Amino acid sequence: MLEACASGRRLSVLVVDDSPANLALLAQVLAPEYQVKIALSGARALQLAAAQAPDLIVLDVMMPGLDGFEVCRRLKAEPALADVPVLFLTALTKPEHEAEGFAAGGADFIHKPFNPETVRARVRTQLQLKVARDVLHDRNAHLSRELERRRREAERLRETTLFLILGLAEFRDEATGNHVKRTEEYVRALAGWYAAKVPAAQLTPEAVEDLAKAAPLHDIGKVAIRDAVLLKPGALSAEEWVVMKAHTVHGGDLLQRALDHLGADAGAMLVYARQIARHHHERWDGSGYPDGLAGEAIPLAARLMAVADVYDALISRRPYKQPLSHAEAMATIGDGAGRHFDPLLVEGLQACESRFVEIATRLKD
Repeated sequence: MLEACASGRRLSVLVVDDSPANLALLAQVLAPEYQVKIALSGARALQLAAAQAPDLIVLDVMMPGLDGFEVCRRLKAEPALADVPVLFLTALTKPEHEAEGFAAGGADFIHKPFNPETVRARVRTQLQLKVARDVLHDRNAHLSRELERRRREAERLRETTLFLILGLAEFRDEATGNHVKRTEEYVRALAGWYAAKVPAAQLTPEAVEDLAKAAPLHDIGKVAIRDAVLLKPGALSAEEWVVMKAHTVHGGDLLQRALDHLGADAGAMLVYARQIARHHHERWDGSGYPDGLAGEAIPLAARLMAVADVYDALISRRPYKQPLSHAEAMATIGDGAGRHFDPLLVEGLQACESRFVEIATRLKD
């Protein structure tokens, strides 16, 4: 006997009829198995259902005021009540009446005069279906929560791993941790401008965020450069410069291995990170390294990073140089438009100038 849901709660049935005699009979038929509530009008039924949703409603069709079909339509319009099955109780037998009832959202019909066993059987069947739907809904909700929990754990693990990797790289580089924070913010601002400027690129807010989060990995390949070269205080020799430039290849290879290992689960951020690590020293005119790419053959992620990285390098103090002013850095990058940098992104830098100044000030070393 179906008397309670999975939680042990006794199932409830709301019976609606303008005839007290019918209500009394239906209550007598259903009370042994279910918690029964009664309503003498459609308006009262809506009040009771809104106060506490029943598990099923047995609803008379021909009532003064709101008829059963209208009551059902209003019930189905409420998200909290839309899944409550409605059994119409009626003396109407024409096919068009049943069509109207089903269109209103009814689950089935019980015809007057009704047989108590038919009422019990129809109610039991609809409640079995509802309980099964509720169980499935609860399981799906639990699975969704579990998937979201695991996604958050994976995201935290990824962020922690990136934090540790970046920390390792920072220990072996002259740049400060604020350099990677600033370049992340520069890329976020510049990518957001580009997304609005070039709608055809279909750069979504999620993609902009992935690009920004990828930026801190631009120099990850420096972990493979020996200290004598990486930490040398003076100018590099030609041979040492060849070694230093290889950090782009090392970084690209490292992140490609991560992509190969993760496969379809890698996500766009690592794809952008790999492009940035390998290609952020390419130049618009093809004179950069490691692959001598030119123009739009250079991935957008790397072109964005090139502007952000050079701007920050120019305004930052290093053991081997004094910082330039913001105006000097802007002029230098402007002179490199079409040669070193994507000219459209130089335009973007100029459009985002105040934002770059704010980032540089807030995150200064």
